[in-house]
Amino acid sequence: MFTLNEEQKMILETVRKIVRETVRPRAAEIDERAEFPWETVRVFSENGLLAPLLPEKYGGIGLSYLTFSMVLEEIAKACTSSALILIAQADGMLPILCAGSETLKERILPRLAAGSLAAFAATEPGAGSDILSMKTVAVRRGDVYVLNGQKCFITNGSIADVITIYAFTDREKRSKGITAFAVEKGTPGLAYGKNERKMGMRGCVNSQLFFEDMKIPTENVIGEEGKGVKSMMPALDTSRLFSASQAVGLAEGAMDEAVAYARERVQFGRPIADMQAIQFMIADMAAGTAAARLLTYQAADCLDRKDKKLAPMACAMAKFFASDNAMKVTTDAVQVMGGYGYMKDYPVERMMRDAKLIQIYTGTNQIMRLVTAREIFGN
Repeated sequence: MFTLNEEQKMILETVRKIVRETVRPRAAEIDERAEFPWETVRVFSENGLLAPLLPEKYGGIGLSYLTFSMVLEEIAKACTSSALILIAQADGMLPILCAGSETLKERILPRLAAGSLAAFAATEPGAGSDILSMKTVAVRRGDVYVLNGQKCFITNGSIADVITIYAFTDREKRSKGITAFAVEKGTPGLAYGKNERKMGMRGCVNSQLFFEDMKIPTENVIGEEGKGVKSMMPALDTSRLFSASQAVGLAEGAMDEAVAYARERVQFGRPIADMQAIQFMIADMAAGTAAARLLTYQAADCLDRKDKKLAPMACAMAKFFASDNAMKVTTDAVQVMGGYGYMKDYPVERMMRDAKLIQIYTGTNQIMRLVTAREIFGN
């Protein structure tokens, strides 16, 4: 379906080397300690991977969405938390790239390629899938906006150098009254709540953010006042693609572990890989993951072709199918490995915990099915 060119092959080989030498050896420790992998950030940055979707003029390498999808897949095979570093970076960066002024782009984007971290902040305690229930507001006063409110579950929230924040500037206009802002670390009025304690993806930071009379210069508005949804919706589509890519890699990694174990584990005088019950489970893993990969690559291709009609549904389908498959594959991998699969000495229990989050974030899979159905029925 897709043939890699020499540049793509070289990039993916570099990624595989980084995964072997940096990501995989620390994956279990990062999960155990719930420790953010700063060393991985440094390695990603040094190899041009921290913000690879950026054009070269801003310090990136101008990767296509398809190639970036493959990069995330390779990293997620070993550590989904490490893949989430790149996803969170892209989520926070893309609204600025797509809608920000040239001055804002030149001031912020090169920093994100060089090692600074980004975050995307829309979710609130009472506004997850229903973004119009946001309570965060920004009021213009002269040459600044004064922002008050809070956000929750924000990936990279307390460690991000730049946060793309969405707030109402005119609640009466509903979706046409939402504005996006680029807020830099250290801005007075920005306060951090707790970093969440999570079941999975424990190597990433998810934070509460509080805004109390936080003053944001007008030049930090991303796009135009009231046009925040214009940058939000494409960012959500791409984030769903990235989540699907992460899920494909996770499923592949879990299947690899299950296959290796089945070949070595001997019961009743022969490897369990010889048993039809195990073979059928592995076959289902392989088929589901191959299908998820093709859906994901198709969604990436839609984004690369700038197909605004097909992209929302393609990204939604890829996200819910790939993450549901990852949940099934990781659960079955634990089953194939029996008691050993349940132990922290093996990575599949971590993979199973990580898979659950992908079914939830960037829009729950129930919402993804709703998005898909609305595209089909045109409502």
